[in-house]
Amino acid sequence: MKRPNLAELEVFAAVADARSFRKAAAERGVSASALSQSIRNLEERLGVRLLNRTTRSVAPTDAGEQLLRRLRVALRDVAEAVDDIEGFRHRPAGTIRINAPNPAIDFVLQPLAKAFLDACPDVALELISDAAKVDIVDGGFDAGVRFGEELARDMIAIPLGPPLRYVVVGAPSYLRVNGTPATPDDLTGHNCIRQRFPGGTLFHWRFEKAGRAVAIAPEGRLTVSSAHHVMRAAQDGIGLGWVLDGYARPFLEAGTVVQVLDDWSPRIPEWYLYYPSRRQMPLAMRAFLDFIASRRSSLHVPAAPPPAR
Repeated sequence: MKRPNLAELEVFAAVADARSFRKAAAERGVSASALSQSIRNLEERLGVRLLNRTTRSVAPTDAGEQLLRRLRVALRDVAEAVDDIEGFRHRPAGTIRINAPNPAIDFVLQPLAKAFLDACPDVALELISDAAKVDIVDGGFDAGVRFGEELARDMIAIPLGPPLRYVVVGAPSYLRVNGTPATPDDLTGHNCIRQRFPGGTLFHWRFEKAGRAVAIAPEGRLTVSSAHHVMRAAQDGIGLGWVLDGYARPFLEAGTVVQVLDDWSPRIPEWYLYYPSRRQMPLAMRAFLDFIASRRSSLHVPAAPPPAR
């Protein structure tokens, strides 16, 4: 049996409830003959007579009455579901999923989360930390955050926050024993706290001064996967760490670490929030983009809270 489509079932319910092809046709703005043909097609598909017809009346058969009872509930659920979806056209609602590196979440997205959620009470926000390159569409994300040179060409991107700066820090006790490096080349004699990406590759430490760029593959006895852990290890005097200055700032101010190679630490490009081009963007995502645009001029890199000791 070929299953009927929803339109045929709606026609049957309309005629059965109205007990008249003429009245149902007037309500739907079509001809009575069109409805009659639709009912015949439905009965042929099902192999069951659904309506008894006379020149004066229309009434459901026993089979038609049973189908009608179930259809009323199902069609009401469908109508309510469509009404719920309709609401997405008029108010931001639903879930926004964003894939971003830890620092972008720590310094930009997380500090903005409460204000955005307060402004859009029907929206949920998922901030997924991931430093690897991902296909945000294939991964089910609405947007991602990466550096500008890492973006696919078919994405729309907007700057997110100011330029960034990596710094090298170490505990005063470590520097007293091991000395203070004057150039990146001096790091070869130091114990460096290495950081590994989830994909397995190690961070290279990059420096620039007077047009000279240097990349160092750090060597050291401790390798971690989080900038928070780099800072903890640096405070403990294990070695030198290379982190975004936002992570280091509270500890520099507290004096638990000091910065070295300051003149070799250039600013690097800012992060970008990127998303695929869509003709019909969900209202929740549009609200998030508008919110980011309204806050962009005031975005800065605040100091990250120190991890619990």
